[in-house]
Amino acid sequence: MAALLARLCRGARVLRAVRLTLAAAPPPRRLAPTGPPRPLSFSAAELVRSAPGRVQPYLRLMRLHQPAGTWLLYLPCTWSIGLAAEPGCLPDWYTLSLFGAGAVLMRGAGCTINDMWDQDYDKKVARTASRPLAAGDISTFQSFVFLGGQLSLALCVLLCLNYYSIVLGAASLSLVVTYPLMKRITYWPQLVLGLAFNWGALLGWSAIKGSCEWSVCLPLYLAGVMWTLVYDTIYAHQDKRDDVLIGVKSTALQFNEDTKQWLSGFSVAMLLGLCMAGMNCNQTFPYYSAVAAVGAHLAHQIYTLDIDRPEDCWKKFTSNRTVGVLLFVGIMLGNLWKGQDSKKEEEPLENRPDDAEQRGEDGCHVQ
Repeated sequence: MAALLARLCRGARVLRAVRLTLAAAPPPRRLAPTGPPRPLSFSAAELVRSAPGRVQPYLRLMRLHQPAGTWLLYLPCTWSIGLAAEPGCLPDWYTLSLFGAGAVLMRGAGCTINDMWDQDYDKKVARTASRPLAAGDISTFQSFVFLGGQLSLALCVLLCLNYYSIVLGAASLSLVVTYPLMKRITYWPQLVLGLAFNWGALLGWSAIKGSCEWSVCLPLYLAGVMWTLVYDTIYAHQDKRDDVLIGVKSTALQFNEDTKQWLSGFSVAMLLGLCMAGMNCNQTFPYYSAVAAVGAHLAHQIYTLDIDRPEDCWKKFTSNRTVGVLLFVGIMLGNLWKGQDSKKEEEPLENRPDDAEQRGEDGCHVQ
């Protein structure tokens, strides 16, 4: 009996020693997941997230993480630059690059001005409460200094153009500054935004030609304004409930359940303006095919729009980049087609080589 008790005591001591050893051992290391590596993202939003923490509020203030608005500002510039190109030639890429940089800077400046005016309103709207000024990530003074930097860089871009274009571009600043105030006094702030956002339809032509050909530029500009009324009314439907509570006006509230009828009317006016601009600069079949594709896109967009679903409104709003790109591609192809037609007409005049030499070997205007 004594021997049995001794064995039990030794067994208990062994078990206690094993328990203490396991308790003191480090936890097992977790193995890394063996799935495929996460692909690198080069989206604008990802670039902003990967920026240094102190820089991020300024990038978000200029909406660099939401490039749709920059595209919608830039694309009317590309239309005008494309239409001003010589027959048979692609648009001037240097001018396109200048206007691209200008679009980023001026859209950022416009957003900064908008947030400075609206920071008290933005705090009361769920979608905008996280904006840097509304959330307190940066101060009003810091945003004012940042605005000065953006406008200074935009001025440097503008000074690269001819004198006519410098004066014309500077004239748009009043629209940029006053647009945020319009939502306080009128149900048509989207119209003022359209006047500001499509200024490039005038400026692009003058940058190439030295002045505006109003028979082309004015219909193109008005078409762009109608386009802005379409996409920004859709955009405004995201915030209509909050807008009613805080007293902000918009075309979304003005049109309400009649929104689709109004958008259809704006779309028809846009297409008529594009056709008039095309006829006045002798555009060809590819251009009008692109105008038809734009009409089909807008018709589908309006028909499938659900104005009571913010996520659908955002999706439709961002899809308007496709509208602008379609038209720009049509303008380029139409210009190339125009060059082919010009060559056919000039074939009987082969005994006049001096003209070809003056125009340049490929017939394009020498910048």
